[in-house]
Amino acid sequence: MATSTGRRGRRLRASAAAAALGCAVALIGGCASAASPARALPAAPTESAPPTESAPPAGAGQIGRYASPNPGSVNTLWLRTSAGLLVVDTGRSLADAEQALTAIHRTGRPVAAIVITHPHPDHVGGIGVLHQAFPAAPVYASQATVTVMRTDPLGYYDQTRALPGSDYAARLTLPDHVVAPGATVDVGGTQVRTAEFGAGESSDATVYYVPATGDLFAGDLVSDGATPALIEGHTCGWLGELDQLQARFPQAVTLHPGHGGPGRPADLIARQRAYLHQFRRLVRAAIAPASPGGATVTAAEQSSIIEAVERDHPGYPPVATLPDLQRANIKAVAGELASTNSAAEPAACRDA
Repeated sequence: MATSTGRRGRRLRASAAAAALGCAVALIGGCASAASPARALPAAPTESAPPTESAPPAGAGQIGRYASPNPGSVNTLWLRTSAGLLVVDTGRSLADAEQALTAIHRTGRPVAAIVITHPHPDHVGGIGVLHQAFPAAPVYASQATVTVMRTDPLGYYDQTRALPGSDYAARLTLPDHVVAPGATVDVGGTQVRTAEFGAGESSDATVYYVPATGDLFAGDLVSDGATPALIEGHTCGWLGELDQLQARFPQAVTLHPGHGGPGRPADLIARQRAYLHQFRRLVRAAIAPASPGGATVTAAEQSSIIEAVERDHPGYPPVATLPDLQRANIKAVAGELASTNSAAEPAACRDA
């Protein structure tokens, strides 16, 4: 990755095309602060605030966490192993990755390996920053994630770069180790089990479980107290994956989400499931033939759905910066439900 010789050369990239995009891609990638996509990496930690250390239940591993600022806060996490740190996801922007790197430097330990949970821009944008600092550390991801990162089929990365003030990598650093579904990754003797999932919150997802500590890194399959992005229209698949996640790792002690703080797996999964079920129920009612707009969700119905969700889930910041995230979620879920025969849906998707 190229680096700049100083920070004074940063320039906003705000064009008419970027303005038209607004923060549409922020549903996934978020809007970054004004900065150049090429910058010098800090040689040593300079940030005054320490990294966030989660407080998992007894028996779980010691986990470090850097959470980028809201809106659109995203976690970079790390677990201590005998060989160094296992880092999970790398943040959205170059600035976020540098802040995470500063926190990692403060531990006094090298990065032994990096694992990626899914290909959304806010989780892979900082790979190059960490790879430059720790070039010997392998970067693991599923083949599906690597393919999306290489081909950008939905244009997420290019759109993120085009946002006003974008601080996104001009060129993504791709993972260099492919993880087969269900494979175990060895990091300095620490065994990390994996499980791969299909379309849900994202086009694909990989979770990482450390049996020795009970830590489960679930990426965006689960968030803690955050308004999710439902724009890919796979809420039914997502609900099924939550059931699978809970069934596959019954011994997990602490679940670490892609957004928000850690918690008991059963609690966080149950809250994510309840959120998705409520959202689907409200949208399904709004597109019923007898509803005011019939198959169309009216503006009044949109407002009613948002009010009900925010009443039952108060204080949930969005996972990204788009002001109309909920309206975009409603549109996507309405399209999903309209094309689905509810009677034929899997049990996990039926309204609870």
